[in-house]
Amino acid sequence: MRHRIIVLGAGYSGAVAAGRLARRLHRDDVAVTVVNAEPDFVERVRMHQLATGQDLKLRPLREMFAGTGVELRLATVTGVDVDARTVTVTDHTGTDALGYDTLVYALGSGWNPGAVPGVAEHAAEIASRPGALRLRQRLAGLAAGQPVIVVGGGLTGLEAATEIAEARPDLDVALAVRDGLGGTLSPKGRAHLRKVLAGLDITVHEHTAVVSVEADRVTTADGGAVPAAVTVWTAGFAVHPIARTTGLTLADSGQIVVDDMMRSVSHPDVSAVGDAAFVIGPGGKPLRMSCASGVPTAWQAADAIAARLTGGKLPTVPIRYYNQCVSLGRRDGLIQYVTADDRARPAVLTGRPAAAYKELVCRGAAWGVANPLLGLPTRHRHVDPVRAGAGL
Repeated sequence: MRHRIIVLGAGYSGAVAAGRLARRLHRDDVAVTVVNAEPDFVERVRMHQLATGQDLKLRPLREMFAGTGVELRLATVTGVDVDARTVTVTDHTGTDALGYDTLVYALGSGWNPGAVPGVAEHAAEIASRPGALRLRQRLAGLAAGQPVIVVGGGLTGLEAATEIAEARPDLDVALAVRDGLGGTLSPKGRAHLRKVLAGLDITVHEHTAVVSVEADRVTTADGGAVPAAVTVWTAGFAVHPIARTTGLTLADSGQIVVDDMMRSVSHPDVSAVGDAAFVIGPGGKPLRMSCASGVPTAWQAADAIAARLTGGKLPTVPIRYYNQCVSLGRRDGLIQYVTADDRARPAVLTGRPAAAYKELVCRGAAWGVANPLLGLPTRHRHVDPVRAGAGL
C-alpha cells in the first residue's frame, strides 16, 4: 500500500506543501491528497484589491495540480482524529472519513471579530474571498461622501484603507489605529506612510481603541463616535477552530506547537504549516501569521517529510525574514527591510518601485504554488517501506 499523505487546506502553505511533496516523492509509493472547500486557489494577499472592484485571475486548483499526482478532494474538514489517524470531511454527497499515515495541517486562519460588540453583525472582513466579495458589493452601493472606516493598523489595515481611498476618492475614508501609526516601521517608513495617507485624504485616528460597532458608526474607548456607513475590521486573525478539537498540543493562540521540522510536538505523524503552526523563529520569537511565514514553513515541512520517508538529509535552512511588503494603492508601496527576527532596519523602498516590488512578490507567491520546487530539479525519490510503515 502507498503511504497516505493528506494535506488539509490549499492556501499558500498547504498548496505549496502538497505540490512539493508530490515532486519529491515517487507516486508509486505515496498518495498525496489535498482537502479544500473551494475549487480555486485564493490569493489572500490580494483580497483588498478584490474588495475594491478589481477582477483577479481565477486559478483552479485542478489545473495547478495537473500532472503532479496530487489528488484534490473538494470538501469541508469537519473533524480530525489524531489517534485513529482519520479526517472527517463533508461535501455535497455527505460525510466521509479519510485515513492517513502523515497529515499536513494547513487550515490557516480567518478574521477575528473578537469580543467587541457589533463586529460580527455589522463589520466587513477581507480575510476570505466571500468576505471580500461582500465588501465589494457594499462599497459599490455607497454614494459619494459616505464614510468608511478601517479598524486595525497592521499591514492588512493599511492596504485596505489605501486601496479603498485610491479606488473611491469620493468616499470619506478613515483608519483607526490602537497604537501609533506604523509603530513597527522605521522612521523613514512611518514618514512615507503618513505622506501617502495624507495624499489620499485618509483621516487617521491614532491611539484609538474601537469598543463597539453599529450599522452607521463605531464607538471608541474615550466615548467618541466615528461615523461609518461601512466598517472594515482588520484587527487580528484567528486560527481555524478545529485545531482545538484534535488533541494536538496547542499554544494559547490555538496554533499547533511544532518543532523546527514543523512536526507536532505531541503527534509526530502530524505536521502543521502556515498560520496554523506555532513556530519559534529567530530570536526565540514566534513567526507572525503571514504568507512570508507560511511558504517557508511549507518548504520545511515537505522537505522534512520527504527526507524521513526516503532516508534523506533533513533540511537545515533556517526560516527568517527579509522585509515587510505593503501595497499603498496600485501606484505606491512600502518595502520595509527587517532583521531576521522581523525588526525594522533603517532602510526602506518607497513609491512606484516599491509598488512594483510588491506586485512581483504577489505574483511570485502564486507562481510558487504551482511550481513548489522553485526551479529545483524534480526528484521523485522512492520511499523506504520500513520508514513509511513506522510512521516516520
